[in-house]
Amino acid sequence: MITLKDISIKVGKSITTVSRALNGYDDVSQETKKMIQGAAEEMGYRPNIIAQRLQKQKTDTIGFIIPTFGPRFSDPFFSEFLAGVGNMASDLGFDLLVSTQPPGEKEYKAYHKMMGDRRVDGFIIVRTRRNDERINDLLKQDFPFAVFGRIEDRNDFSYVDEDGVYGMRQIADHLVSLGHTRIGCIAPDPELMFAATRLEGLKSGLAAHDIQLNGSMHKVGDLTQKGGYLQAKAIMSDPNPPTAIVACNDLMALGAISAAQDLGLEVGRDVSITGFDDIPLAEYTHPSLTTVHQPIYQIGGMVCEMLIKTILGQELEQKHILLKPSLIIRESSGKNNR
Repeated sequence: MITLKDISIKVGKSITTVSRALNGYDDVSQETKKMIQGAAEEMGYRPNIIAQRLQKQKTDTIGFIIPTFGPRFSDPFFSEFLAGVGNMASDLGFDLLVSTQPPGEKEYKAYHKMMGDRRVDGFIIVRTRRNDERINDLLKQDFPFAVFGRIEDRNDFSYVDEDGVYGMRQIADHLVSLGHTRIGCIAPDPELMFAATRLEGLKSGLAAHDIQLNGSMHKVGDLTQKGGYLQAKAIMSDPNPPTAIVACNDLMALGAISAAQDLGLEVGRDVSITGFDDIPLAEYTHPSLTTVHQPIYQIGGMVCEMLIKTILGQELEQKHILLKPSLIIRESSGKNNR
């Protein structure tokens, strides 16, 4: 393996000069830099990245701890988001360290271990909670992070978020325009901030049409297809079932579609079902899913770039970005025929 000493002998310069030339220091003349860099390339020199990182006390790595149960994550939302993060990190010369941990104690320990072991320079956080201990702790530690989402109170940190209230109001307007007034809802744990904003948007959107969300038709799901399936069956077992079901993410909406079909209902005619996120599968399910589109891949890249600029001490053009999602109307929603 070619070392700095080998290059030093070849060019007749000190090891310190060779090192500073290869690392772009201004106190080495352009002529000397060019000579040393040419010799290094000719000799096939490869820098010791680990040693460089230790020396500058940086890892050039960002951490992403995905809050999910089990060793695998099946939610296509995370796959899209992760692809956006990973590609942007690579473009900006950073590595990405990914871990999956169940929300709670194990998750917090993973954050502290990565910080304590100096394995990452900053974190990307998703699925924020109303009072998010991860964010509170990182603020106290003054450790770099960027977030997809907001929390209930202080939001004096870098984030990108979608306007869930606006998105759900579009869903409400759409369903009411089709004649639906008896509407069910499958929402995630209300401690999740995006769940709270989406539910708020649905309620306020319906209230604008003098419609209230019936408590017996509001169920809490776990963001999975199975959860959507089970809660949709529970909603449709009501003696007077709804003519439309609003799911707060696409996976639960897909589960609701399966439940309706198992009950012999034609989705889009006998019952309308909507989702939120517009994951790639939404367009190709049968029937195709009416949902709210947010650019998940692009958001991953935006949050990643925001974090890396923070790590590098660069000024952010926008510290808070709130995106307006758009309604995508497909076959799963239709006129109320009852």
